[in-house]
Amino acid sequence: MSQMQKNILINMGDVEMCAIRSRGKGGQNVNKVNTGIHLRFNIKTANLTDEDKDKLLKLNDTRLSKDGVIVIKADNFRTQEKNRLDALKRLNLLLENTLKVAKIRKPAKVSRAAIARRIEQKSQRSKIKQTRKKVRF
Repeated sequence: MSQMQKNILINMGDVEMCAIRSRGKGGQNVNKVNTGIHLRFNIKTANLTDEDKDKLLKLNDTRLSKDGVIVIKADNFRTQEKNRLDALKRLNLLLENTLKVAKIRKPAKVSRAAIARRIEQKSQRSKIKQTRKKVRF
């Protein structure tokens, strides 16, 4: 089990990984050894709440297939183990960002001192404007 947040646990049985041929650096090794990782995470069969599954299925991401499977291809490193860890880290990051609960904003209340200052400034401004009027005898 891999722990993401306080309350979300990903069962490693929900994650399917298979080795693929990696592209890029590696010389002759790149054509012979399967060092890349293809990670598949099926949202519909995952051990998540229905609300979390809906959030993930509504995700607008190219890594999400029409069948509800998140596919992550990791081939940045030369070893299979590093690519496996990289794929799991990227899956955790995707799930954390998607399932993060937004903090509810509480509007700030204006203090009594601020209200008093505002009224005092208004009265001072009013007195200044009163002095600009024509004087009547």
